[in-house]
Amino acid sequence: MSVSVSPALSWPALRTGDLVRLVSPASFPDAEVDTVALTRGVLESWGLRTEVAPHALDRWGYMAGRDADRLRDLDDAFRDPEVRAVVTTRGGAGAYRICDELDFDAVRADPKPLVGLSDITYLQLALWRECRLPSVHGCLVGDEAAATARALLGGGPPVVVASDPTAYSAKVRTGGVATGPLVGGNLASISHLVGAGLPDLRGTILLLEDKRDMGLGRIDRQLTQLRRAGALDGLAGVALGLFTGFDDYVDRGWALVDVLDDHLAPLRIPVLGGLKIGHNGVGANGTPDQSCVAIGANAVLDADAGTLRSVSPAV
Repeated sequence: MSVSVSPALSWPALRTGDLVRLVSPASFPDAEVDTVALTRGVLESWGLRTEVAPHALDRWGYMAGRDADRLRDLDDAFRDPEVRAVVTTRGGAGAYRICDELDFDAVRADPKPLVGLSDITYLQLALWRECRLPSVHGCLVGDEAAATARALLGGGPPVVVASDPTAYSAKVRTGGVATGPLVGGNLASISHLVGAGLPDLRGTILLLEDKRDMGLGRIDRQLTQLRRAGALDGLAGVALGLFTGFDDYVDRGWALVDVLDDHLAPLRIPVLGGLKIGHNGVGANGTPDQSCVAIGANAVLDADAGTLRSVSPAV
């Protein structure tokens, strides 16, 4: 069955001298790792200008300030014509509280990329649902992360992420080739949007990644919720990123690979695991790293060749 997916917006490729604003729509930056300074350093090494939003370092419980302030920072970044990209300082918690209140008219009037992952998935899916605006899943910390983010933000060559046979999710694979927009991100965030604004995923390649903070039951419940809600119907393919913390975890004879296979194999579509995308990725030198991909932009998932090709929507 052929499924039509609405065309996506694009954003102007970043150029030397462009301004990038750092925002914290969810939790405040980690105190142990100065991600704000690291991120600014990467962006400025590309010849870009950076500034930190007024409330990006605020604290209100586990969030970076009150809802209204976090939303104001995000809306102001999309409304400001001088700002050409919006980069989040971290995920955490709280983006789900403001994702439906964004100034979507401002987004449509001046499309620009939003960079982030984890809890930022709520915002990225809302932008895709309401505006068909692509975004960048990932961060700028790490050599591969910085290189792939730069290619996506600057309209460079497609980012090709190869399946790492040593990654746990590489054990899950169903052959075939799928094409379509790459949509998704953090599994927990996606499942929590069922009945609360999850976009139609038919015809897309669904990206799933997560980390273990509970047992296998949580992953099983979330995939079951997506399946029962019909959210997995009509997918073109599934790309599995990192599922950190599950490598040696077994619960009464089942491991994560069994849960993933149980839900995904019956779909009879291409599935490729082992992609270094998502939480707690580590580079060859043992330091934090991952690959960035374009959410909402065209991609090719080749489960036979073991690659995900993500095309930049920048023009």
